[in-house]
Parts: sequence; structure tokens; C-alpha cells
Amino acid sequence: MLVRIPHVLDQQELQTLRQRLDEAGAAWVDGRATAGYQGAPVKFNQQIDERSEVAQACQKIVLAAVEGHSLFISAALPNAIYPPMFNRYGEGMSFGAHIDGSIRFPPHGGRKIRTDLSATLFLSEPEDYEGGELEIEDTYGRHRAKFAAGDMVLYPATSLHQVMPITRGVRVACFFWIESLVRDDGRRSLLFDMDNAIQTLNATQADDTARRALIGVYHNLIRQWANT
Repeated sequence: MLVRIPHVLDQQELQTLRQRLDEAGAAWVDGRATAGYQGAPVKFNQQIDERSEVAQACQKIVLAAVEGHSLFISAALPNAIYPPMFNRYGEGMSFGAHIDGSIRFPPHGGRKIRTDLSATLFLSEPEDYEGGELEIEDTYGRHRAKFAAGDMVLYPATSLHQVMPITRGVRVACFFWIESLVRDDGRRSLLFDMDNAIQTLNATQADDTARRALIGVYHNLIRQWANT
């Protein structure tokens, strides 16, 4: 399931993030510093040092935004979120086809996180760079995402994906992983569709008895499928 989540960040949050990242200086390091054996040979970008002060300040902004975004909660059903990371691609940079590692170890300790979902939050406007599309491959083919700054794409971490080469400009983004309460993507998709249907019924003041029944089914399925 691929989900576009619009307006995760407002203009003030986006401006604050970009200013801090643009002024980060030596906190920008070679992106291969955190790449696994599969990703390192095809990863050519820069990223903010996870342990830096600027990383921690920016993480707080992103986490506050996603934790209050109803569409993100509905689609991801998050149990744990890996501290958001930040990357930058200049001309000639790219990240070849790879699959994200299944387990991540937070840089400041804490329990390990299973990566059920991957998220990319765009911090550059599409017209600011050429190339740089996030290409995601799933059962139904290849899909490319290049969204407005402040928008996010959420997709299964099991997907083969890549960032296409940059031919002009600079692409800045935030990326992170989510351990979901429901690890199976098919079940998560069904719950997302059901929640959307419930929200539509609520908005249209549909039959109250039917709505309560559907809400009950939704929560009973989460009880049956959730890992907490």
C-alpha cells in the first residue's frame, strides 16, 4: 500500500526545518555512514549526522507533526517510530535500487525497531530540482513519487525502491521507518480502507447503528491482529 499524505508540515515548520538544515554545515556527512552492505555500494548522497544537535531539533518538529496527523495514524497504525533522518542529493547523486533493513537500532539507545513501513517527507519543492524521483516497485509495477514540500509518501519497507539521479538542483528530504501495530501490509490496507469508510459515513451522517457496528468491527480486527 502506497499512501500520499499531504500537508504533514505547514509553511512555518517547513521554513524552520530548511533553515536549520541549510545551516547545518559539518553535520552533513557521507550518506554511506549508515548504509548496510546492500545499500552502501549504490548510495551516493549526504545526510545529517544522527547524533548531532541539529538532527535532534529537526526530529522533534517532524515527530510532533506526524503524531498529530490523522491520515498518517490511520495508514501506519504506528507502534514505534525510528527517529527521523535527513538527506540531501546534489547533481549526479542518487541511491540505487535496494530494500531497507528489517531491524533498526536507534542511535541513542532504546529497543530495536522492526521496519514495517518506510516514509519519505519531501522538504524541497519539485521545481527546485530535476530527477530525484523516489521510485517504488510493488506487485502492480513501478511508481514514482516527487511531491510538494511538506507532503509525505508512506510505503511498505519490503518494497524495492531507489532515488533517481539528480540532474539539476538539490533535493532535501526527511526519511524514517515505522513499526506498525499491524505488521502485515494486506491487513493494514484493509483497516485503512475501513477507517476511510467510517470517516465518510461520519461526515455524511449515515445510519448511526450501522456506523457503530462498523467501528466495532474495525477495533475488533485491530485487537485480533495487533502486536503491542
